[in-house]
Amino acid sequence: MSITQWLSGPNGQLLSSSAVIVILILMLFMSIRLYVSYRNKRIYRLLITAIPLIIAKQCLLVVLAYPGWSLSPYLYLSFTIMQIISFIIINFVFMKLYTHRSAELKVIPFIIMSIMTLVVAGIQIALSPFSAESAVHTGTVTFPALDFYGLIVILMVMLDTRGADLSSNYYASLIVFFASELARLANVYVFHESMLWLISLSQLLPIVYYTLLFLLLFEWVIERLMFTYQSSIMDGLTGLYNRRHFYSKAEQLLQGSKSMAIIFCDIDNFKKLNDTHGHHKADGVLKQVAEIIKEESSGIGAAGRYGGEELLSCVSSERVKPEIVAESIRRRVELETMVTISVGFSTSKESKAVQEMIKQADEAMYLSKTTGKNKVTPFKATSASKKTLA
Repeated sequence: MSITQWLSGPNGQLLSSSAVIVILILMLFMSIRLYVSYRNKRIYRLLITAIPLIIAKQCLLVVLAYPGWSLSPYLYLSFTIMQIISFIIINFVFMKLYTHRSAELKVIPFIIMSIMTLVVAGIQIALSPFSAESAVHTGTVTFPALDFYGLIVILMVMLDTRGADLSSNYYASLIVFFASELARLANVYVFHESMLWLISLSQLLPIVYYTLLFLLLFEWVIERLMFTYQSSIMDGLTGLYNRRHFYSKAEQLLQGSKSMAIIFCDIDNFKKLNDTHGHHKADGVLKQVAEIIKEESSGIGAAGRYGGEELLSCVSSERVKPEIVAESIRRRVELETMVTISVGFSTSKESKAVQEMIKQADEAMYLSKTTGKNKVTPFKATSASKKTLA
């Protein structure tokens, strides 16, 4: 027996369905985790409902593949209906996950397609009636109306991907599924089960199809995990580390370096900018300044948002002098944005505690602010003056 003959027989179907079921169980596990962890319960609940339906369809495929069984034609009809409806549900779920909120995916077309599946099934029974008691030995029982409608559904889903930011895996999965169905129908209606390679193709392509869907769902899970992690450490507006995580990064840098500096920046006249240009413009400027600080800190430290228009940087002063970094930030903000900043910095020579260094850099920044703005002041040079001002 050749490989093609083996793959085109019941054992090939068993191999295909077993592989698909394993993939679907993994997808079901991920879906349950998503349902438990995230707020979009409805779509994940639909995914959890659809996957067992597809698993049942795969089990039914195995039963239909083995010869010698006397089965009701309704079983074949049920399989065909399950295949179309499960395809509609699973693709609605993935398109819903990846559709932008600004281009809301409409559920009505998918409901209509599902209802039409039952309508076409009813028309098929009317055209080719059979009794519930009638049984056939396992072989090919065809439903031309449903099969033709299934192809139309695939094409409609392929055309309805506008507005969804879908990866190439999704488009590839649709093409693979369409090719699988074409191979199956061509073998049944054109070649009358005589082309073994078409049978093998129609049984192996579903493995590729569900593998691509698995990768798509896995990619979504990774994106959700990354988004959750980023949200826990990043400031949403500026993209800099939030205060808590900045402390952590500064502590790591302090422990791993012989010397470190904290640079404290405050945008000059930011309230006036808000009042005269509006919050949207002010937020844009804040992002520009934050990006400059992030770029200047890249490779030598980290940047964070302390609060409001106050931004921080921690840099290793082993590799570069902190006054040079601070002056570079100040100069770039003056040249590249419509604002200026007052800057102060403190080094680990003055303190070995991160919070104390931030306080010292804040004091140095305050002196820059009160003595003309748009300047850089080191803490050591200001400690005596600060006490006098107080």
